[in-house]
Amino acid sequence: MDGIMKHRNAIICACLALVTACGGRNTSSNVEAPGDGQPAKEAVLEAGAALLQDKTPLRAFNVYLDGFHFYNGNLQAQMEAHHYVQQLNEDVYQAIIFDGNGNKAKLMGVEYIITEKLFKTLDDSEKLLWHSHHHEVSSGTLIAPGIPDIAEHELMEKLISTYGKTIHTWHTDQQRPIPVGAPMIMMGFTREGQLDKALLASRDKRFEINTEEIKKRRKDIPLPAVDPLANAWEKGKVRQLVVSSRADSAVHKH
Repeated sequence: MDGIMKHRNAIICACLALVTACGGRNTSSNVEAPGDGQPAKEAVLEAGAALLQDKTPLRAFNVYLDGFHFYNGNLQAQMEAHHYVQQLNEDVYQAIIFDGNGNKAKLMGVEYIITEKLFKTLDDSEKLLWHSHHHEVSSGTLIAPGIPDIAEHELMEKLISTYGKTIHTWHTDQQRPIPVGAPMIMMGFTREGQLDKALLASRDKRFEINTEEIKKRRKDIPLPAVDPLANAWEKGKVRQLVVSSRADSAVHKH
């Protein structure tokens, strides 16, 4: 039995390693960054760097997830988020988030994902910054495009009990062509009826999927008990980042 399990896991890992080649290049960036065209000299330098420089940290982000976020404190401000994920160990993941999956995609922010085991070790004030993934997984709105159903199902079995801490730094959903404004803490949806149906329909059309069908396939994944301090916005405890002149003064004093 152990041999079968190892063989199955090897197949799943191989499928996940190929995910970057599947399910991409169907979502354009929200904005076009201003600026002059790239000089030929710089294009040549970039081509040389692509061949000669090692990109080990970037190559480790080999799992692609597509889902949705909203600004903490503003449920109506929603956007699609393309996550490129690295698993650091059994309990910690890190993700780079883009506003699309083409070569012009803008880097919107980052998400750190931890297991329930690690989440329990956080102090109460820290937990208020994190959101659960139980509904994103069970609702079918979080997907891993391009990989076989069996591999995606096993991945979602792991993610359903995890927690994420997400910060967006470039608000292209607000049509900002450059990354201006304060970084913002983001949250995930926790129940039906919160996610804009048009936003979901647009995603499903581009990826040629049916979220309702995915939801049915995941009914066998047990729902975890969610820590009451996560998803704090539901209880009116909103934490958000702001640009403060007092903080600027403190920085200059040092």
